[in-house]
Amino acid sequence: MNPSDSRPPTPPLRIAAVIPCFNEALAIAQVIEEFRAALPEAEVHVFDNNSTDDTAAVARAHGAQVTHVALRGKGNVARRMFADVEADVYIMVDGDATYDLGAARAHIDQMVRDNLDMLVGSRVDDGADAQTYRAGHRLGNRMLTGAVAMLFGGRLSDMLSGYRVFSRRYAKSFPAVSAGFEIETELTVHALELRMPFAEEPVAYRSRPEGSESKLSTYRD
Repeated sequence: MNPSDSRPPTPPLRIAAVIPCFNEALAIAQVIEEFRAALPEAEVHVFDNNSTDDTAAVARAHGAQVTHVALRGKGNVARRMFADVEADVYIMVDGDATYDLGAARAHIDQMVRDNLDMLVGSRVDDGADAQTYRAGHRLGNRMLTGAVAMLFGGRLSDMLSGYRVFSRRYAKSFPAVSAGFEIETELTVHALELRMPFAEEPVAYRSRPEGSESKLSTYRD
């Protein structure tokens, strides 16, 4: 008998989809359903950051596990996500339905195959709306990405992306000292400082659902 035949089977990969949200009642259902289609085995967690609309109720109605985070700020949400959720791989995406999740499976496979700790989805305008990724946002992102590259090294084109995949090692070592949207910078710097292996892959970026509003100003992203 081959000794390798007696080894216990490899347990299935635990995948967690973690979605930070603030007043995304018009978009969250689409995000959850896209995760269900792309990664049916994933646990879907919505972290509601004191929304004043029906975000939490809509998320529950679509089968997501909802956690309320009272302290405002995306950094506070990230801290709770990584502390509360147990998984082997975490895929985090903003709850505004602007990121195409069609490549989520391929990104998970790439993380495992290449033993990565972080994969960043670099936003590519889907072409449906010329204003999807505004020039001011793009310029500010490029400047900040360049500054971080000079200080910490690493080659990224979209440091402020809200689409990321993380290993368990990354998630459980992340300190999360930022409170707001500067968390994206901290997420990147953490990987660069610890010399964690990472990759960047293009992700289609589209307009928000009609009637929903961005939580960012041009000078923050």
